[in-house]
This record gives sequence, C-alpha cells and structure tokens, in this order.
Amino acid sequence: MSYEITGHTVLTGLLGSPVAHSVSPMMHNESFKVLGLDYAYLAFDVDTQHLKTAVEGLKVLGVRGFNLTMPDKNLMADYCDRLSPAAEIIGAVNTVVNDNGILTGHTTDGIGYMEAAKDAGYDLTGKTMTLLGGGGAATAICVQAAIDGLKKIHVLNRKDTFFPRLQSLVDKINERTACQVLLHDLADERCLADCIGESHILTNATSVGMAPNTQDCLIRDPGILRPELIVSDVIYNPRETRLLRMAREKGCATFNGMYMLLYQGAAAFKLWTGQDMPISHIKQKYFS
Repeated sequence: MSYEITGHTVLTGLLGSPVAHSVSPMMHNESFKVLGLDYAYLAFDVDTQHLKTAVEGLKVLGVRGFNLTMPDKNLMADYCDRLSPAAEIIGAVNTVVNDNGILTGHTTDGIGYMEAAKDAGYDLTGKTMTLLGGGGAATAICVQAAIDGLKKIHVLNRKDTFFPRLQSLVDKINERTACQVLLHDLADERCLADCIGESHILTNATSVGMAPNTQDCLIRDPGILRPELIVSDVIYNPRETRLLRMAREKGCATFNGMYMLLYQGAAAFKLWTGQDMPISHIKQKYFS
C-alpha cells in the first residue's frame, strides 16, 4: 500500500534537544506503515525554554501524543493534567497522550527496560537488583522494577548534591510499592561488592562506558562478578560496553540497552494507537 499524508493524518512526535539522531521517527513511521495507520511521527528540536509554547501549540493542533527526551522530561511533568503512577513517583515524563485536550504523562523507559529483560529471557519478579546510577534512566527503571514485583533494589549513586533528592525518591518508592529499595554511596566499593553478591542482576543505568569513552567502567574489580549473575547496560553504543565484556568473560549472561529503546517506543505506540507495534519487523529492520 502507498503511505501518504492525508487530511486525516494523526500527528505524533518527539520533543527534545538534540533530536536529529533519534531512531524513533523511523521505527514509529515504519510501524504506522506496516499496520496501515494514517499517523505520522516527526522530531522537533525543542529545549526547556520553549517547551511550554511548543506543548500549547501541539495541543491546539490536536496531536495525539508525543515523546520527550532530554532535557524536557522533568519539566513536562508540570505541563500535564494527569500523570501515570510511575511518572508521578519520579516526576518525569517521556510520553504524553492527548485525549481531547487532556494531557496524560507517562514514563515508558522503565517499561522498556523490563520488557527488554523479558525479551532476553529473564523474569525478575521476586528478584534482587543492583542498579548503578540515579539519573533519569535509573529512576525510571527503579520505579518500574518495583511496580513489576522485584523484591529488593540496591541503588548506588555518588554522594553529590542530588543524593538527598534521590533518597526522597527511594523513600517514596518504598511507601508506594512492596519492593525494598536501599540507597548507597557508589564510592563504597565494599558495599558495592556486597550488593552485587546478593543480587540476581546488575544494571548500569549511567552513561559511563558510552562512546566515545568506551574504556570507562564503574566496576573496577571483575572478581565481584560471578557466572550466575545477569549483567545489563542501558548503553547501546557500543553494543558491548567494557562492563558487558568484563561480565561475559566472567561467564555472566548479558544484554544491552538496544531493546530498552525499542520497547519504550512500543509502549508509547500502544498508548497512542491502541495497537501493538510490529516488534519483530522493527527489530529486523532497525535493530539487527
């Protein structure tokens, strides 16, 4: 079938800065084409200074919804009429649904991670995780993992000016879920080893190890990794970070952040269209 913009085409898109590198327009537009949906997805370079104006404009234009990437995720939470439970806990939004002018904010990054873990063959329900980092990706993963039934999560972050705010978030997760979340100082290597020692999965949710700084790694001693430990990294450039290579050499099962990107987009696609993204097709076309 041909794929053309019509007078009925429904607009979706991405707001952030920069956005030109994003694969989201390709995978969403290809999904619309495969399913025969009269939708289009565009990327708009919008920083926090212009976010409110952009959102008001999109609302007037009747867009169905849009994604947010950095630096807009936190500020967008203030412009939504409603927030999903996960978005309300972390105070950040990466997906907005517009229902006749009512904007509902969601965070699908954590959903993307949990689905990526399932895709790799791992059911984390009732398990313990060690999570490195306290930024946007880490908090989204922590909240969703707690909601999805992990038993315990050790969060390790540097004791910087953000640390007290991170502790408040951890307290909120503990209050609202059945998961026990504990916050530790990442600089305490003995604590790090102990946390990993009782965990089923270790997840790096920081940018440490991302290209071009591919030799960086938060784990200095590979001896704290054991073969039965699952090790994951939200980074997908490079596809195998130094952490994942170190883990593989120790006999650990590993997976990177590529499918987290795919599944967070699939969750947004479902919210906007009510249909499932054609995952297998998108995997083969853009993620193989």
